[in-house]
Amino acid sequence: MNHFINRHSVTSGVVGAFALAASILPSAAAAAAPGGETLANARNATAIYTDAGAAPAAGYELLTDAAGIACIDQAGEGAMGVHFVKGALVQSGTLDPARPQALVYEVGSSGRLELAALEYVVIQSAWDAGHSGPPTLFGQKFMLNPADNRFGLPAFYSLHAWVWKHNPKGTFEPWNPDVHCANGSTANGASPDEDSAPEPMPGM
Repeated sequence: MNHFINRHSVTSGVVGAFALAASILPSAAAAAAPGGETLANARNATAIYTDAGAAPAAGYELLTDAAGIACIDQAGEGAMGVHFVKGALVQSGTLDPARPQALVYEVGSSGRLELAALEYVVIQSAWDAGHSGPPTLFGQKFMLNPADNRFGLPAFYSLHAWVWKHNPKGTFEPWNPDVHCANGSTANGASPDEDSAPEPMPGM
């Protein structure tokens, strides 16, 4: 089944969710959910999204950068892939290993989307309103993406967890040299690889 996506309409919805989350008052500051902070738990909880069609059905929407590019890469570093973001989870400000704010897909050789990583996101202003330092998850400190980021979003903290595809640079590194984007793919018309098996991860 093919999933044709209007990248402009869904991206505007995600950007709106980020903007709303950035206006959260200190009394509603972002918080981390207790317990369950293992990669195995996160992988098990997100197994349903190995079928990429389950992502939009669950409220995750395609995010493109300001240039309209969906598959995100960086010369000399590798790529992240295609992000589907759930605005409601961004707005919630809660960090829960089982409920990542973003699902990151690799575009397979057939053009189908294959789940590769999870991304946890919290707006900087919301988090800083109630905390003295950046968030952590899985024992890892989040990186800060300043307001002048390529997505045109408010400053936010993020952490990638490559639990569905091995990253030779490290499980929590944002860029994966084994992920590639073809010609700045917009992922329009990409569909899930229903026949592919999830890649086993060491130590899971």
